[in-house]
Amino acid sequence: MPNNIIFYFTDQQRWDTCGCFGQPLDITPNLDRLAREGVKFDNAFSPQPVCGPCRALFQTGRWPTETGCFRNNLMLPAGVKTLGSYLEEAGYETAYIGKWHLASDGELGKPPAVDHTVTAIPRELRGGYTGYWRAADVLEFTSHGYDGFVFDENNNQVDFKGYRADCITDLALHFFDTYDKKKPFFMTISQIEPHHQNDRRHYEGPDGSKERFKDFILPGDLKALGGNAAEEYPDYLGQCASLDENLGRLMQRLKDEGLYEDTVILFASDHGSHFKTRNQDGHLNGCDDYKRTCHDSALHVPLVIAGGPFRGGAAVEDVVSTASLPKTILALAGVDVGDAMIGENLLDVVEKKDDTRLNEAFAQISESRVGRCLRTADYLYSVYAPGVNGGEFAAAETYADDFLYDMRRDPHQLNNVAADPAYAQVKAELRERLLDWIQRAEGTRPVITE
Repeated sequence: MPNNIIFYFTDQQRWDTCGCFGQPLDITPNLDRLAREGVKFDNAFSPQPVCGPCRALFQTGRWPTETGCFRNNLMLPAGVKTLGSYLEEAGYETAYIGKWHLASDGELGKPPAVDHTVTAIPRELRGGYTGYWRAADVLEFTSHGYDGFVFDENNNQVDFKGYRADCITDLALHFFDTYDKKKPFFMTISQIEPHHQNDRRHYEGPDGSKERFKDFILPGDLKALGGNAAEEYPDYLGQCASLDENLGRLMQRLKDEGLYEDTVILFASDHGSHFKTRNQDGHLNGCDDYKRTCHDSALHVPLVIAGGPFRGGAAVEDVVSTASLPKTILALAGVDVGDAMIGENLLDVVEKKDDTRLNEAFAQISESRVGRCLRTADYLYSVYAPGVNGGEFAAAETYADDFLYDMRRDPHQLNNVAADPAYAQVKAELRERLLDWIQRAEGTRPVITE
């Protein structure tokens, strides 16, 4: 039988919250164990650090500018073949639990014209998933850190009481009470933690987080730049610790069911959090809170894959994009989609099958500005569209330099050298490579000015 596959992904989690990526506190012992068994990707980057667009990409394997889901509050278009459709065609039983964020549609900042934010998501808007379903379109609207509700596959409201990450995991574990093991399964657990709670404007860790994680050590960028991390970080780490505890519960249930050795677990986040340290400049044209930037604080994400062919405790230092997750998941199921999806099979990166691959990642930025960036092992180069609102437009014909960082000398991205003559040649080369990416992804080659 093919591998069972679990995609456990979190919302707004920085890579450096995890022990296997350098966190000094004991926040993620279960993920660290998974990394020792499988493969960890030390330099994994989000292709779009906004919740809805990144989820649209995870479901379709297409750039947000191609699907039209370039910002929040845009539904997944009909007729785009999704991960769920591919896997059900391949004989997999599917289960989706948690946050969906692809079934409401309207202008940004206004009530949606098609609104399923707090109501059941119709089957035709579930992206091809016809199996076990315990989800809400915008989970932060139907719940808080404690207590809330989702909906099942029959549109019935399912209330939960307790810490949200625990309850979402409870709903995921219930799947194994109904699963008959006649088919392989693909389960997505879309946790909303450690996203901040929108209506309360705070990160909501489990009770006791402030005391438990009072000895936190701020990452270098947050320590240097301020923001609100000093106040929010203990609860943020509490959320991350809860996510890891629930990953451990999932791993144990798989072992109890005799499924662990036959299951591949992919752990990732949609994007990180800059804790209000970025997007403070005059280039902001739109909205922001904790993401929506090319800086590593939002772009660099945890990525661990364990099980199946991903074994041995390997640490991959190559730059990769989580845009490759859909193609990788389908490859694990024996489905070759070729050029129908962007990205690469990450197993090929692990096994170093392509010595010509570009060791770099491309990302599209929306809402805070119309932006694009290129992240290489040594540099981060980003551009923005002057005067173009990132909540209204997906792309632009003209961009200008936003920032350039030399990661070898400036790992916390504090010194923008975009205007430094010493980096003129480097910037010119990165600019052409970025334009190549834009042309491949969007079918146009814009102008980039100084």
